Amino acid sequence: MPITVVEQGPPVHDHARSVPETPLGFPRRYSFGQTLRSRYHAFWYHLGKRLAWSRGIYRERPAERLQHLSGIQQERMASLRRRFRVRFEQRVEQLTALKRYDYLDILAQAWSAWKLPHPTGGVVQDIGSSNFWYAAALHAFFRPTELVGIEVEGHRIYINGYSRLDYAHGYIEDLPNTTFFVGDYTCYHRPADVVTAWYPFVTPDPVLAWRMPLSVLDPIALFSRVAHNLPPHGLFIMVNQDRKEAAIAAAWCEQVGLARYGSCEIAASLRPRLPAVASCWRRSHT
Repeated sequence: MPITVVEQGPPVHDHARSVPETPLGFPRRYSFGQTLRSRYHAFWYHLGKRLAWSRGIYRERPAERLQHLSGIQQERMASLRRRFRVRFEQRVEQLTALKRYDYLDILAQAWSAWKLPHPTGGVVQDIGSSNFWYAAALHAFFRPTELVGIEVEGHRIYINGYSRLDYAHGYIEDLPNTTFFVGDYTCYHRPADVVTAWYPFVTPDPVLAWRMPLSVLDPIALFSRVAHNLPPHGLFIMVNQDRKEAAIAAAWCEQVGLARYGSCEIAASLRPRLPAVASCWRRSHT
């Protein structure tokens, strides 16, 4: 039976556009090809967990100054630097710095669209943090008393021999009260004032594209844990790839008792890509 996603919350302004109702359905089984790919990825996933290899902390060489930017990029990043007092390029290479500004810009646009008071302090948890290269962006925006990144495949090894955990330690070493946890968020039983999820897995193809086994795809368990960890005043912030993925994710959220405060499409981006969809959720009172 198709599910219709209905928008709620305040009107949207600036570069963010409201997301219309979208009917959707859920896949019920995996194809033979998907199953084979999943088993292949599962082998390397479990091998990485057993080895837990580390070369030590990995630190990027700072770019110092960003180059080859458009006028719009320069103007927007200058605004973000003034507002949040950051200069990411002094800590990391150009690509990482640009991606950090992009994530920070998405949060700023979404908060403006939802007309929420700017958050400061509290516990912020991030789901599926990869190597947590964007921890500094979350820290700059939320100014948390505690920031935790949770990644189920933190022991993945890169071509240079460093692991995700090695990279994460380098990215967070200068951030106060920030930690990186290797594990499954569905088993992470700790309260948070804000939970963020950037492009969480809600369909099979992205899982396989990121070379992960399909066993990690469990939206009900994931969003149930979010709802459980949030207090009544807490916020769940989710960013999805496009409208279709956002609609699927929204249906799972509603099924576990999360209520949408607002949703918007981020039409203006610092990096070339399809417009992302950001949404804000709270625990339902019913």
